[in-house]
Amino acid sequence: MKVGIISFAHMHAHSYAAYLQKHPDVQFTAIWDNDEERGSAAAAAYQVEYHRDLREFLQTDVEAVIVCSENARHKEHVIAAAKAKKQILCEKPIATEVKDAEEMIRTCREEGVILQIAYPVRFSPVMEQVKQLIESRAIGEILAINGTNHGQMPGGWFIDKELSGGGAATDHIVHVMDLVRWLLKDEGKSVYAELDTRFYDIEVEDCGIVSLEMESGVIVTIDPSWSRPKSFPTWGDVTMHIVGTKGTLWVDVFKQHALYYNDRGNRLQYLPWAKDMDEGLIADFVSCVQEGRPPSIPGEDGLRTLEIVKAAYESNRCRQAVMIDKVTLS
Repeated sequence: MKVGIISFAHMHAHSYAAYLQKHPDVQFTAIWDNDEERGSAAAAAYQVEYHRDLREFLQTDVEAVIVCSENARHKEHVIAAAKAKKQILCEKPIATEVKDAEEMIRTCREEGVILQIAYPVRFSPVMEQVKQLIESRAIGEILAINGTNHGQMPGGWFIDKELSGGGAATDHIVHVMDLVRWLLKDEGKSVYAELDTRFYDIEVEDCGIVSLEMESGVIVTIDPSWSRPKSFPTWGDVTMHIVGTKGTLWVDVFKQHALYYNDRGNRLQYLPWAKDMDEGLIADFVSCVQEGRPPSIPGEDGLRTLEIVKAAYESNRCRQAVMIDKVTLS
């Protein structure tokens, strides 16, 4: 199965490329990037073809593509790939506007291609165990979840609102909310958010607190900040404190690591030893394509988390709780 990557704008593209090359059933063969220097460097690193022309790239014999372009360009690239009959894994968030996400989902349906959204945290061993515990009602009925997705400020196009759609809220709410929806099989009902820029001199938010009520009545709070310093041993964290009627779960997705005192690099590092979630994401996408089955994380999941992000921005704007407006897909 031949796979190509559309853009190395997102840093996750390098992880996905590495696991494509490791997969026994995959040939990673081509890269498109509008940035010739970036694309050529990636093509040389992975010893694959580089294409400057997207149409030319989509005319190759790749069966599937991974879209890692800037958030605002996901729509253009997903729709072009779908019309070329390529199966698609798209980096999160699905898009920057709800209407764009709708069009992406609709086009992929019409063209009969897979649209899977890259939420790799579902494939971490700890979250798989947490899902089993919740489904077995080991801690009873879930009452509340307090989640964090802290990170280092990424810079570049991530802080350009036209390309990213927003700052830390856009970047990080979606991960935690995807986990909440997946664990509880529940949807957001209303949201109250306060967002601000406190850590960096940038034009998008770098911190905030988001509070949600789910349709079931479960209360969820999320800290989606870019609050980790440059000296932090890894890019950030994903944690959850899940409160049930019979007990609680404390979850730290990246806790399984060795601490590396790197004198040569003059830095302290976390070296994870657990199964890599990106590897699980790539393996799942490849099996979806090979087996012709529906995607494990369909475009609709990306749409629902984007709706929550947009509601959080609206709540922050008007300084009150807002209902989450859900699109009905026909």
